[in-house]
Amino acid sequence: MAVSQEQLLQRSGGQCELCQSQDNLQVYEVPESSVQAQAQVLLCQTCRDQLSDPSQLDSAHWQCLSDSMWSQEPAVQVLAWRLLKRLSSETWAQDLFDMLYLDDDQLSWAQAGALPEAGDVLVHRDSNGVQLQAGDNVTIIKDLDVKGSSLVAKRGTAVRGISLTDNPEHIEGRVEGQRIVILTKFVKKIG
Repeated sequence: MAVSQEQLLQRSGGQCELCQSQDNLQVYEVPESSVQAQAQVLLCQTCRDQLSDPSQLDSAHWQCLSDSMWSQEPAVQVLAWRLLKRLSSETWAQDLFDMLYLDDDQLSWAQAGALPEAGDVLVHRDSNGVQLQAGDNVTIIKDLDVKGSSLVAKRGTAVRGISLTDNPEHIEGRVEGQRIVILTKFVKKIG
């Protein structure tokens, strides 16, 4: 049974259930829940944005968890657990994580949707350290021999609409109609 935004506003006192902000509040579904009625919380835009992109977590913002981790709402406790686990390299977050207790069901729920660790988030960077995204356009900065063919990808060649791979040092793109793997250290992001 879903909880309405009005019920969440009443339950939270009109505040984000994690950071107590009163701006731009919306319902957020806590993933990996087997108890749907308890899987919704009211969050501000800042909290929602950082939860949707864990690589952008701002540890200073999440010091608010020292209060919200004590919430009586299981979904809020689960989110606090996930965030504190993700931020456990910070001394303050590890201290809070060590104090946080979840019953077995909540702990299973929290672990099922744990945020990826910093090392688990793949980031592809070009030769200048600029982050690459799928669909970006790059320029090759050095003549490259393409293994298994006579093709040479010339310096200055534009590669449009790249694809990312499971290896952060490799991207894929089309050069002269042929799909090839290119080392990120030999490309520069363009416009």
